[in-house]
Amino acid sequence: MTPDQARHHAVDPSPESVVDGDASGPRVCDDMTVEVALSLMAGARVDHLVLCDGDDQSTGLVTLARLAVLRDSPTYTDRIRLRDVLPLRRC
Repeated sequence: MTPDQARHHAVDPSPESVVDGDASGPRVCDDMTVEVALSLMAGARVDHLVLCDGDDQSTGLVTLARLAVLRDSPTYTDRIRLRDVLPLRRC
């Protein structure tokens, strides 16, 4: 492997923002489970996901902090889907 091939590109961990109704960041279907979403956020190094419905229309944002609180609650199960979590804000 050459030195050029061995280089790793840094991922900007800064949060994306919603500007003029245009949601930025990883887009995921709202039927994803919270566990999978938390894993995806960790891998992508982001603090929020853009939720999309079956028609790939943005329906809102969900944050890492909100999912972490939900996961630590006594009512949490591993079957909870993102659509069951009220989005933080509309896109």
